[in-house]
Order: sequence, then C-alpha cells, then structure tokens
Amino acid sequence: MIKKVKSFAKINLFLYVTSKREDGYHNLNSLMTQIELCDDIFIDFSKKEVSIVCAHPDVPEDETNLAYKAAILFHRSLEPVSNEQHFGFSIKIIKRIPPGGGLGGGSSNAAAVLMALNNYYKKPFSKPELMKMGLKLGADVPFFIFGSPAIAKGVGERLEKVSNLRPYHLVLCDPGIAASTAEVYKNIDFRLTSKQKYNINTGLNVLLRGQEFDVRDQMHNDLEESACRLYPEIKETKEEMQLLLQRKVYMTGSGSSLFALFSGRKTAKTGCERLLKEWAKSKKNVILSSFN
Repeated sequence: MIKKVKSFAKINLFLYVTSKREDGYHNLNSLMTQIELCDDIFIDFSKKEVSIVCAHPDVPEDETNLAYKAAILFHRSLEPVSNEQHFGFSIKIIKRIPPGGGLGGGSSNAAAVLMALNNYYKKPFSKPELMKMGLKLGADVPFFIFGSPAIAKGVGERLEKVSNLRPYHLVLCDPGIAASTAEVYKNIDFRLTSKQKYNINTGLNVLLRGQEFDVRDQMHNDLEESACRLYPEIKETKEEMQLLLQRKVYMTGSGSSLFALFSGRKTAKTGCERLLKEWAKSKKNVILSSFN
C-alpha cells in the first residue's frame, strides 16, 4: 500500500522576537499561515524497514532527516499503546519547498509523516498528543499539525487559531542560498529590532474574534536585519524584487525566502513572469503561490 500526502509550506506574515530565554531559545509572537506550495510525500507500507529518499541534493537521506526522525519517534511512542509487530515503510519526498528558506519544509515533512502514520495505525494519538510529539522534532512542527492560520507564541509551540484572514496571492523568491536559523537568531541585535512593536492587545483581539483581518499594515520580521547582515544576497534580492514588482517585499521566518502580496492572481502572475524573465540566468527560484 502506497499513500500520498501533501506537505505544505508556511510563511510568517509578521514575526516579533520578544525576548531571549534562559535556555538560549527566543520567545516569539508570529502570525503564520500555510501556503499552497507543497512537497509530495509517498509512503510505501509494504517495506520491512524504515527508509527515506529524496532527490534534492540538500535533503539528507538518513536518520538526520526530520521526516525519518518523525517516523522513529512515532514508532517509539506507539509501542506502549499497541501490539503492532510490523513497522516498516519507505518515505519518498518530492521536494518543491526550498530547504533553508524559512518556509518550514522539513518541519512540514515531519508533521505530514506523523499525521499519515497516525491515520494508518487507526489514530492511536489525538491531535494535541501529535502536536506534543512534533514539538520534540522542532518548534514549527506543531503548527503544521494544527492545520490553521495561527498566532504562535513561546518558541512557536503555543498556538491560537486565526479565522477570516484575508486571502492573498504571493510571488515567492528563493535567492538560491540556505540561511542558518541558528546563526540568524544568534546574531539578532535587539537595539535594531522594531521600535514600534505590533499592538498585540488590539490587533490580536481583532484576529481572534474572527473578524476579517487584512495583515498588510502589520507585516514585519525582526529576523530580517540579522539575516541580511549575514547573507547580503537576501538584501540584494529584496531590493531587486521591490524595484521590479513596485511593492513591499518581506522575508519569511529566519530566511532566506522573500515574498510580495497581491490581491489578484493575474497581477501576481504578471509579477512572477517579470521576475522569471529578469532572473532567467540566475540561481534564484521564483514561485507563484497563495494562502486562504
């Protein structure tokens, strides 16, 4: 039996770093939503052992892969509640989400595997239990299991559902470099993060009451300055995008992917084609996507 599941990317519509924790991690306040860009994952349950394959050169095919780690973690968690003797399958990832781009590809893959295995083994775990399991793999994994636009707090594990987020199309660009999340966080200069912080009490009340919310006026990323210092290609690509698209461009997560929002798909497609033509001979990857 082979099961196919989709593993969606995410973007951070705003991301504020509120403090550094004693454990070395950072507290965040971020609005995240999944976008239509996705990897395809094929799980073949006829195999005797767990294995993973992916043709992308930057994705490991061993025990360091988050999807592989998710499978092993699920098995270890399953053992106390099941007498299931057979636990073997192959995982094949068709990669479309750029690795190291702040789009959560690895975390999404891990979440997709956890949910697929949970369904296959007749749901031994509830969604909150799967989210708790996913947090052991990475801070973004619970969000993908949560399955809704959300305000993420803490390191990203405390999630509050956001309804009626106004939908947009987006032109997404992978500058062709992978940003190190650890290095970007390590190099934050808190003196240079936003002095005009998002009005959490007012803004979140609007979001969480389910009123339609246009995020454009609140978009910001405290990690962008650090990422641009470490990787000048991000800053250069952002400036080029803004010039070519004639609108603001934002970085998602810890980088390096950049995006611009459009109300209409036709306008977004025109912008995407403009970038593709301009960067035809570069290593930049341009993608048309959306969220709703």
